Amino acid sequence: MSVVDRMSFGIFLAPFHPLGENPTLALERDFELVELLDRLGYDEAWIGEHHSAGWELIASPEVFIAAAAERTRHIKLGTGVSSLPYHHPYILAERMVQLDHQTRGRAMLGVGPGALASDAYMLGLEAVEQRRMMDESLEAILALMDMDGPVTRETDWFTMRDARLHLRPYTNPRMHVAIASVFSPAGMTAAGKYGCGVLSLQAPRQGGLDLKEHWAMAEDAADKAEKEVKRSEWRIVLPFYLAEDRDQAFDECRAGAREFYQEYFEGTLGRPPAVESEDIAHEVKAGGAIVGTPDDAIAAIERLQDLSGGFGGFLCQAHEWAPREKVHKSFELFAQYVMPKFQGQLEPIVDSQQWTAANPDSIFGNNPKAMERAFKDAGREIPPEVAKNLQR
Repeated sequence: MSVVDRMSFGIFLAPFHPLGENPTLALERDFELVELLDRLGYDEAWIGEHHSAGWELIASPEVFIAAAAERTRHIKLGTGVSSLPYHHPYILAERMVQLDHQTRGRAMLGVGPGALASDAYMLGLEAVEQRRMMDESLEAILALMDMDGPVTRETDWFTMRDARLHLRPYTNPRMHVAIASVFSPAGMTAAGKYGCGVLSLQAPRQGGLDLKEHWAMAEDAADKAEKEVKRSEWRIVLPFYLAEDRDQAFDECRAGAREFYQEYFEGTLGRPPAVESEDIAHEVKAGGAIVGTPDDAIAAIERLQDLSGGFGGFLCQAHEWAPREKVHKSFELFAQYVMPKFQGQLEPIVDSQQWTAANPDSIFGNNPKAMERAFKDAGREIPPEVAKNLQR
């Protein structure tokens, strides 16, 4: 089920880099990847914020976006996400509006309560308070960006007195804002409450998340707040890895995926071992990843559309399950064969070919006469080989 004529595609770049590698070079690979996606026609790149646990190296998505914007031309760049309880909302709003100007409207604000418990622990934040803090911060940020007048807010963790933005947003009326949603209703409820987009970071694994029910939470909250949420601004996030052959794809990414699931989710974050982490094939079967050929990716996205009732964007959760060249090839295959399927680019070309092939007499019937006339006007005889071809 499609809710848009042109689905958007992009990447959710946490990023995830295995331990033991030069972090400076790892960050450079992230920039190279965003540059590649820009050339391949991807629409968006969402950049994460993390401060601990070793794998996710970007502490300031705003700094990364500023540099990436200078290296790219078209791709939109969002914070994926800014952890709102970690920042004073006024300062974050000011930085994002500056990025809005520097990128000429390519900046987007993705927000969440903070994903890593280790980040919150170092900052002295209680997990039970983070979603409430995110809501308070987001309300203040949107009030500032809407510029309806000075904003005064008093909470137990930030204060604003007659606050107003120094710069009016470059994007009218303001940049796109999206809220991360995982398992709990908090993200969807906040999206509905404020009329924002959604970044769904948890795919519907077997016996797990019901995407239609999840979206209903956003619509219910929007109705209560007299706001509107749009399926066209709902993005689904899943890792994918493609090759020209299905077995080849699994062979190339199997070891890297196993390391990712076991060393990061189990070994670092302490999540209990799961059968899905033993082999990427289990994760694919459960709906938590896409591995195979472009045709497999098309089928998986169509299945997600049916399961969700329709969404407007698909983001690849960035990973390094294979060497850089092969990961880049995966993104190239996706752009070459998968993206145009959902963006209305293939039908006119196929229709044109089929129309041409089905009407040879009408289209090419006068070609022999035109060729004969050309030789006659030039006062030359038609060569035998040419005359033979004209009779076909």
